[in-house]
Formats: sequence, C-alpha cells, structure tokens
Amino acid sequence: MVATSPLCYNPSSRCLAPSLLRQRFCHRSSFADAFSASRSTFFSGFVLRRPLSRGNRLWLQNNMDELIKNYAIRDKNSDEGVQVLEQETLIDGPSRLGKFALRELEPILNRLSKWMVSAFFGALILWRHDAESLWFAAGSILNAVFSVVLKRILNQERPSTLKSDPGMPSTHGQSIFFFVAFAILSSIEWLGLSGSSVTISGLAVVLGSYFSYLRVSQQLHTASQVVVGAIIGSIDSVLWYWLWNAFVLDAFASSLWVRVAVLLGSAAICFGFVIYVIRHWLKDD
Repeated sequence: MVATSPLCYNPSSRCLAPSLLRQRFCHRSSFADAFSASRSTFFSGFVLRRPLSRGNRLWLQNNMDELIKNYAIRDKNSDEGVQVLEQETLIDGPSRLGKFALRELEPILNRLSKWMVSAFFGALILWRHDAESLWFAAGSILNAVFSVVLKRILNQERPSTLKSDPGMPSTHGQSIFFFVAFAILSSIEWLGLSGSSVTISGLAVVLGSYFSYLRVSQQLHTASQVVVGAIIGSIDSVLWYWLWNAFVLDAFASSLWVRVAVLLGSAAICFGFVIYVIRHWLKDD
C-alpha cells in the first residue's frame, strides 16, 4: 500500500491513473481485503473457499502495484500526446481552419455569382435611372440568352452530371465577364486612365476570374468552357458599349422614336428577366 501512494498523489489532486482505474485501485484497500479474505475455485460444480496465504497476498499486491504504475505511465504519455496535438493545432490550426472555411464557402459564392451580377445592374438602374443603364442591363440579359443559344448549338457535355444541359460556353463566365468588361470601360470613361480606374479594373478582373474559377472547382464546367464564355462575354460587352456610344446615343438624342424604342425595348427585356428570375432562380435556390 505504501508503494502506491506516490502514484495517486498529484498537486492538482488528480490521480495519474485513468478514472475507471482510479475508482478501482486508488481506493482499493477494501477490495484487496475482501479478495484476500477468500479465494473461489470451482471443482465438480461446488464452490470451495479457502483463505489466501501470505505469499499469495504479496503476489497480488505486487501485481496490482505494477498495473497501476503501467496505467500511470500510459496516462502520462497520453497527456504528452494531447499537448503535442494542441501545439500542432495552435501552429497549423488557423491555416487549416481558413482552408476549410473557404472550401465550405465556395459553393455558396458560386450560387451567389449570378445574383451579384444581376444586383449590380439593378443597382445601376436605380442609381442612374437613365436610358444608358437600361441599355446595358438589357445587353447583359441578351448576352446570357446568347450563351444559352450557343450551348444548344455546340452541345458539349459538362464535366459532371450535376446539371443536364450542355456546358459550352459557361453562361456564368460569359455573364461575369460582360460585367468585368463593362466595369473596365465605364471606369476609364468616367475617371480617365488613372490610378483609380486601373485599380477598379484590376479588382474587377480578379473578382471575375475567381467567380468564374468556381464553376470549374465545383465541377460544373471545364476550364475551356469557362474561358470561352469569358472571351465571348467580354467581346459582347465591348460591342454593346461601342454600339451605344457610336450609334444609339446620337440617335437617342435626336429622335423621339429611337428614345421610345430604346426605353420600351430595354424595359421589356429587363421585365422579362425579372419574371424568369421569379419562376426559375427562386425556385432552384
């Protein structure tokens, strides 16, 4: 009994043995006494009881002390392992947590990308409430419709079966880079070729590239489908921008019929898109 007392002592009042072992051995005097009082052996269906000899009691005592010592060493090693694990978590935890959070966030950002582009043009209409904002919002919608038509013509499969329609070109990539090209051209027109316009353009390209990349990481498109969509969307945006400044703007200012046609046509396209969003996007999400 004297040999076991240091093992059960700790300044934090915590026995070194595990809780189950502590319950059985740290306060085992009654157990040892009860067991040493008699030993049961089975012979021909009868239970015979006889007292343990002094040598047997010493043998039992030594084995119990050795068992407690082994559990104490194991518990100590377990504590060291926990400390090492905690240190690794403190070192690698932030990076692992950040990667996990980003991986969990990517599907959400992917679903939000179409809403972000639509919200941008909706906010542009509300902010400027003029014919030019309606014109470019309508152009963004027509660009997306053109992408759907190209998909039906090219009829190239997606990299996965998450969606059943064709994947070439990526409608998301085409719509996102229509917005990117519009942001670049608009910032240069409003701010000139300055540090601010370069910053806005660079930020638009980075964000557009990232949201387009999500279509690949989520296995909804191949990289080539996204790249083709981005190229077509950029070209559409540049042509639509050039068409407004080269022809429509002068005709809009000089002719009432052109004003009516541009306003009513753009408004009808935007209204039809809102109906489509209500019937399909809200239902899908």
